[in-house]
Amino acid sequence: MPPDEPGPQVDPELLTQLAALCRDREQLRFDYLSHSGSPTLRRTEPHRLVNWGRRWYLVAFDLERQDWRTFRVDRVRPRIPTGPRFGPRELPEGGDVAAYVSRRVSAAAWRYRASVTVAVPAAVLAEQLTPAVGTIEPIDERSCLLQTGSDTVQSLAVHLALLDVDFVIQDGPPELTAYLDRLAERYRRATSS
Repeated sequence: MPPDEPGPQVDPELLTQLAALCRDREQLRFDYLSHSGSPTLRRTEPHRLVNWGRRWYLVAFDLERQDWRTFRVDRVRPRIPTGPRFGPRELPEGGDVAAYVSRRVSAAAWRYRASVTVAVPAAVLAEQLTPAVGTIEPIDERSCLLQTGSDTVQSLAVHLALLDVDFVIQDGPPELTAYLDRLAERYRRATSS
């Protein structure tokens, strides 16, 4: 989403209601529109509200799927009355709700994805990047695999260039390779006199 574009509008009353359900540990049933626009009914144990990327997300344990999920609040329509109280559960990511949302939301939102071998140790790359950028897996002591993505091929290519280290695209859209070739040629022309 461009920096000057606002996120979806969320009713402050809905945020207040969801925050209270998280605080009071009351189950929540709600109608939810999936990413594709399909309506579903969810029954959850709401854990926390998180604002990330100009959107509000509800982190909750989905009782039907028996797993943690993130839900865009602008797609949530609560059903009243709410359900019974529940006991706390341990959140994945060592309880770091921001890291959990960041990983789940960024990967789900990417239109273009790539697997990239990067010529630095995983620990070095992890110090440079936020969890929102993707996941990093060590390959050996000198390289790692970055699973990353973006909404546009252009921003993905620029992001990779800003790593300021050698990289090889292992798997990605053909448009990314073509755009990197165009950028390389443009830079060659810019530096030849």
